[in-house]
Order: sequence, then C-alpha cells, then structure tokens
Amino acid sequence: MNVMSWRTVVVTQHAKISYSGRRIIVQTNETIHQIPIDDIQILLISTLQVVLTAPAITELSQAGAKIIFTGRDSNPTCEVTELYPGNRNSISIQNQAQWPRELKETLWDAIVQAKIDMQLQSAALLGHKIIALKKEATQMQFADKTNKEAVIARKYFQLIFGKDFIRTDCSPINAALNYGYSILLAAVNREIVGNGFLTQLGVHHHNAMSDFNLGSDLMEPFRPIIDYWVASQKFNELTPDVKFGLIELLNLEIKYNGKNTLLRNALTKHVQNCLNYTTHPQEKLTVKVALIHEVPHHALISNV
Repeated sequence: MNVMSWRTVVVTQHAKISYSGRRIIVQTNETIHQIPIDDIQILLISTLQVVLTAPAITELSQAGAKIIFTGRDSNPTCEVTELYPGNRNSISIQNQAQWPRELKETLWDAIVQAKIDMQLQSAALLGHKIIALKKEATQMQFADKTNKEAVIARKYFQLIFGKDFIRTDCSPINAALNYGYSILLAAVNREIVGNGFLTQLGVHHHNAMSDFNLGSDLMEPFRPIIDYWVASQKFNELTPDVKFGLIELLNLEIKYNGKNTLLRNALTKHVQNCLNYTTHPQEKLTVKVALIHEVPHHALISNV
C-alpha cells in the first residue's frame, strides 16, 4: 500500500480508464489525462459512462487505491477492496476475531467521546447554544452502555438542521450527508486494509450484513466535519458542486491529537492509532479531533 498517495480523482463524464507504465490513463472525448498511480488515493467513478480496464483495476488495488462506483442517483454504491493485502496473515485475523471485550469497550469509549466533542464543536461554530447537548454529554457512561450517543445525535441534528429534521428521510441534506460519510468510510476502509485488518469485524458495530463494521466504528469522530460543512451550505439538490466540496474536505486542515494535519492524513494516523492500541493495549489511547479553521463554504475539486 502506498502511504504517500494523496490525490482524489473524480470522473464525471464519458471516459475510458486504462493503465500503462505506472500511470492511469483517463481518456475523454476532449483530452487524455495521465496520472501517476502512486499519487492516487481514491478514484471516484461518478458516472455510468466509463469503461474501466482490468489492468487498471488490478494495479490500483495493488497500489492501495480505493475505487468507488456511484449509481444512477450519483450516490456511492460499491467499492473495490483488495482481497489479499501483503501484510495480512492468519495470526492477525485470529487476534482481531478474539479482541477481548474490555479492549473493544475502551477503544469505543475513546471514539464515541471524540465524536461527541466534535459534535459540540461543530454546533458551537454554527452559532448554536450547546448547553443542552453538554448536559447530555456529562451523563455518558463508559463505552456508552446506555446508548446516550443516539440521544445526543438526535438532538444535535435537530439543532443544526432544524427541529423537523429526520435523519432517515430522502432530503437533499441527508443525500449530502450520506455522500460525505461514504467518502470518509472508503478512506478509512482503505487504511484498515492497508494495516492488515479486516473491515468486517468491528468493536461496536456488529451488522452481520455489513462488510465495513470496523470502518463504521473508526470514522465516527470525523462525521461532524461533514455535518458542519453541509449545515453551512445552501442547496436544494445534490449537485456536482456539492459533491466536489464534500470530496475536497479530505484536504481540509484539522487538528488530530494536538497536531495540525490534512483530514486525509488524520484518517491515516487515526486508524494506525486505534489499531496499534489493539495490539498494544497497555499503551494510553488518545483520540482528539478539532477543527482549526472555518470549513470552506465553496470547497471545489478539479474533476475530469
């Protein structure tokens, strides 16, 4: 896996994507783009009018790049995951399957506390009074055994999006949130696989039908970044500009465990931090995320 990759490539029009000489070739009706394969972290196919060759898929997967496909509604529908990363072995899989309950609860406690801290920060930056949310947060128990996080989440979403907001409806806001979360999840899954772990076996999420339980766990502290950006926008549908803005958030500068870094790099450090704890539980686990700048309202990304 290439840990130095940094580029998100978005294809939005009719194109052929192939591979030649350590480069991905994107040929459209107007031009040809050649992109070093080692630069690509995520390839997002945001159209159904793309021909993607087998060598391109194979080489991107072996390089650790995440390939995401969207459906007719332009929402992510599936992704390509490398089956046999070189650093995965039967011992690491067995250890993951046997993580003790105390370890998982300690890890989840750090994650959910960091998520709630970010929710409070995001709501405050949006100009909302957070006294009620803070009060709920003080009632949290270790590993959130009373599911207080769900109560806080409901009040938080209605605070930043309005009292009539329902997270499960088919509104443009939910479409944007789901799109942004999908990008986050794909980036986190990439790091999990790159570290030799299974995305299916989580510490809190245990959906038997999901292949991404661990990714769903580890991404939680970063969700409020998506929430804050979406709440800062004014849009009536999930337009290409909204999608590009959400994708470009991967290049947002934030603070992770006291150090300034880009979000995409913070995700790398965060996954390594959490997974390192599972193999060295005697070490102190710290998960602290913070926004250091106002999230850009019109963050766009160059697209093909």
